[in-house]
Amino acid sequence: MTAKTVSEARTEAGSGRTTRPWRVVVTGATGFIGSAVLRELLRTDPASSPSTHPDSAPTPPPRPLHIRAASRKPAAASDPTTDPRLDWARADLADPASLRGLCEGADVLLHLASDIGRDAEHCELVNVLGTAALVDEAVRAGVGRIVHLSTAAVYGAGPHSGLDVDEIPPAPVSAASRTRLAAEQPVLAAGGTVLRPGLVLGAGDRWVVPALAELLGRVPARWDGGRGLLSVVAVEDLARLFVRLALGPYGTSGTPGTSGAPASSGIPRGIHHASHPTPVSNGDLMDTLLAHDVFPDAPAALPDLSWADCLQRLEATPGRVSERQFALLARDHWYRSEEVWTAAACDPGPGPLARLADSADWYRAHLRARLQTRA
Repeated sequence: MTAKTVSEARTEAGSGRTTRPWRVVVTGATGFIGSAVLRELLRTDPASSPSTHPDSAPTPPPRPLHIRAASRKPAAASDPTTDPRLDWARADLADPASLRGLCEGADVLLHLASDIGRDAEHCELVNVLGTAALVDEAVRAGVGRIVHLSTAAVYGAGPHSGLDVDEIPPAPVSAASRTRLAAEQPVLAAGGTVLRPGLVLGAGDRWVVPALAELLGRVPARWDGGRGLLSVVAVEDLARLFVRLALGPYGTSGTPGTSGAPASSGIPRGIHHASHPTPVSNGDLMDTLLAHDVFPDAPAALPDLSWADCLQRLEATPGRVSERQFALLARDHWYRSEEVWTAAACDPGPGPLARLADSADWYRAHLRARLQTRA
């Protein structure tokens, strides 16, 4: 079979010659964000999947949905889900042979797997080489849509205030961010969509709020007065955006429009920030977490502390979170995100602070368990 580009496959899918299921492949399906996307897909009304004949009248019925969930350690044996629309597959980005056939017959690839560790060689193997191999497999199989999870951390050290995509060149600092930036390139070359969220909150978050908890213990204060503005998104809202991009209708020609601007009904291509459109101040985020009693042994009152004094206290109390990470969580790091929600016709939801009520129990249990483990 001759390999097709994403746009060619979109055109073919838009012409609609069959009523076979609308097949979505989800990588990283057992991870924090991947599992949320999988849950959202399984909650999706079957009538939400795209029609095979966008130009026809009357409009034909939507195609049934089928999901192939991929992970290094498939959850099929322990997952209680018996939904007939779901099957599991083993896929390891570090093992290209395991990717062969993964995308066969698929319409959409949601690529949510990555290595966010500190081993530069393994990040290169998984994020760069693994993503390139996966995209090659998707193009070979004629996948019509590729939507890839990246990160706003590719912009590097801030402060950053209200930036649009590519308003400044990326300047990643860590091995994970450098290789996740490189991983965007094969997706873009194939005509896909790249999402760069900022901080992602919700049940399963083992980095953002745990890091804030550590920092509060080391620097018990309102950092720089709590004025730093952050790009944040609740994991359930980010999952809805991914599902909307997976199931959104084709344009009237069967293809979306130019990069970053969809046709009258299509999905946006290119790079997009994917946080909630309204930034959140660090002070409001900490106040909300404190109000939900998320932090164990939190002080009763927090004095305002200048940023210089915050850094002095951080250095005086060693821990796992670095000065660079402290700045990422406490100083301006927000990026304009309205465009992708509008283009995808997806409601961004009430905001991440409102969503914290749903995940507060999980955070409390997780942080207390961490304390007990280290005691």
